[in-house]
Amino acid sequence: MTTKSQHADTIALHGGNYRKDETTNSVAVPIYQTTSYQFNNQEHASNLFSLKELGNIYTRIMNPTTAVLEERIAQLEGGLAALAVSSGQAASAFAIQNLCQAGDNIVSSTDLYGGTWNQFANTFKQLGIEVRFADPKDPDSFIKLTDNKTRAFYAETLPNPKLNVFPIEEVASLGKKIGIPLIVDNTAAPITCKPLKHGAAIVVHSLTKWIGGHGNSIGGVIVDGGNFDWTQFPERHPLYNQPEPSYWGWVLGKVVPEVLGANITYAVRARFVLLRDLGAALSPTNAFNFIQGLETLPLRFQKHQDNAEKVADYLTTKKNVNRVIHPKYQLGIHKERADKYLEDGAGPLVGFELEGGIEAGKAFIDNLELIYHVANIGDARTLAIHPASTTHSQLNAEDQLRAGVTPGYIRLSVGIEHIDDIIHDIDQAINKAQEKVKNVA
Repeated sequence: MTTKSQHADTIALHGGNYRKDETTNSVAVPIYQTTSYQFNNQEHASNLFSLKELGNIYTRIMNPTTAVLEERIAQLEGGLAALAVSSGQAASAFAIQNLCQAGDNIVSSTDLYGGTWNQFANTFKQLGIEVRFADPKDPDSFIKLTDNKTRAFYAETLPNPKLNVFPIEEVASLGKKIGIPLIVDNTAAPITCKPLKHGAAIVVHSLTKWIGGHGNSIGGVIVDGGNFDWTQFPERHPLYNQPEPSYWGWVLGKVVPEVLGANITYAVRARFVLLRDLGAALSPTNAFNFIQGLETLPLRFQKHQDNAEKVADYLTTKKNVNRVIHPKYQLGIHKERADKYLEDGAGPLVGFELEGGIEAGKAFIDNLELIYHVANIGDARTLAIHPASTTHSQLNAEDQLRAGVTPGYIRLSVGIEHIDDIIHDIDQAINKAQEKVKNVA
């Protein structure tokens, strides 16, 4: 590693093994826009294909530009290895498929991004993988839904739209007792929360969001914490404790640590089985773009959070706003969890329930002037959406409510513009929306 610092500001710039390009001395990471790599000799090629050493074979599997990104994010999260893929959806899919076969199941939090919910409830069902949904308010609910085919628990640190912080340590400790790892999507808290520190085994991110930060590239990443023993409960994880047919019948849970000297079995299988065979590779150009975003992430994210808190404060003063959703204004156990796990800020997302229901929500969106109306979060720009009519519209009314989506709910991904301009636009849009609803009534 080029730095042993524990500070995110330094890791974002110096994490991993890259210091300079050895050929040109370039400080900026080059874009290695190539498909293939020359082998030194036949022995070198054989060693790469047999996993006796790690190196570049084909960009579908690994790439030097992407490797820099993977190393930095792994260090930022406190993990041992990472795998970058083509999207956040690919990251969540790979995270589960790296543990499950047809007939297996996972237990997931109910509080999920709408796209993840659909992937779990519908697409995985078609693949023969069952996802059972547990209420995160009660960590024991995860255990109650577990059987001998349960391979993982899954959650989001700061799920939108509810923005209730997940009880990471509580669920992780319950799972470890019976050999079940916790996978945490940390997209909305890349600086403020360290799930691995609290017992999670795997972390995923949509790189598209705050790590990229500029709405110009799509990607995802999976981080292997290296803190989970895949062989302790061999019946729980057959993919790691039974012969792997594509690698000479090796038992990966035993062979990988022996050969490579590190507990990165999960990351190795994700790369050399799933990525090799399913091909959801991140392009080198997008990897380069994400590296640029990562370098300024700590600075940008603090501004995002500061602005989000000020927006939340302002919304509590509006008489036409029935409810403000932000960790600062949570109560009880939700407030306790926010204080425990969000160590450096309350996050960049704000939700609010606008009086007047679905019509008021739509009118608010249509009257925005500065803020963008897009199906994304994590941009440097402030973004808004009305989930009931867009991102969560594929869910029935009951499932929408379970996900935290009410008719008048607005989600804001607060950007880094001047706070006065952000609030002015929100204020005028609320006022116009209420006037329209009043006139219709």
